[in-house]
Amino acid sequence: MIAFNKYYNKFNIFSLLLVTVSLFLLTFKGLNFGIDFKGGTLIELRSSDLKINVSSLRDNLNQMNLGDVSVKNFGNKKDFLIKFENSDDKNVIEKIKKNLDGSFGNVFNFRRVENVGPKVSAELLKSGVIAISVALALMLVYIWIRFEWQFSLGAIIALFHDVIVTMGIFSLLSLEINLSIIAAVLTIVGYSMNDTVVIFDRVRENLRKYSDIKIYELTNISINETLSRTLITSITTLLALLSIFFFGGEVLKGFSLAMIFGVIFGTYSSIYIANTVLVRLNVSQKTVLKDDSKI
Repeated sequence: MIAFNKYYNKFNIFSLLLVTVSLFLLTFKGLNFGIDFKGGTLIELRSSDLKINVSSLRDNLNQMNLGDVSVKNFGNKKDFLIKFENSDDKNVIEKIKKNLDGSFGNVFNFRRVENVGPKVSAELLKSGVIAISVALALMLVYIWIRFEWQFSLGAIIALFHDVIVTMGIFSLLSLEINLSIIAAVLTIVGYSMNDTVVIFDRVRENLRKYSDIKIYELTNISINETLSRTLITSITTLLALLSIFFFGGEVLKGFSLAMIFGVIFGTYSSIYIANTVLVRLNVSQKTVLKDDSKI
């Protein structure tokens, strides 16, 4: 049996440090919002000339004073994804076409052009925040009904930990936040909660079964009893996400990376955040039996 409980204090300090650093980064550095949230123009190009690379294309576009320009390969070396801030010039796309044709020749095929206005982007950001907040609130209510309030508190602290630390990493690395990242965060919330509920179920069963074992030891027993399920689920999920990250193309990289961090922190928090809350609150058999008597 692995003695997870011996490391409760050390990992609690580590988690507190992670959350503090993440909150500091989110407050003072902020997030790198994509055009979904701050408005802008997205162009997908395909080149018939393999000699053209991201660097040469970026240098050319920077000469046009388009503001903040992002250029990266999209799937393969012939496809490029260009993002730049909103421009007051209504003919900016035509000017970009002429500029590229003049510099590289008629080698580009404009496959997609999308514009997102500031009003739409503000509404998308607001909707994204509301979606995450509602998901967390509903999870809290579910756990409160499903278990005792101590379990609910542990689960919601673990969820906040996973979301904040994941967003902190995105802030640190200046990774782009778009709608797919919001979807990833919502998926992380569900994944983390599922993992926590499995362990909590075993904790509650063991509380009824072993009246003479303290919660400190009992959580460790429950974690070990569910460890094979936790590892199999986490590893298989990570294998799928790593495949998406390396072979799924540029569009899915942000989503898959957020999910990878989420699965890792979700598994970690189920063991070292959610369960340690039960230990700190000294949950006992009386707590569970008292709740059962109300049913």
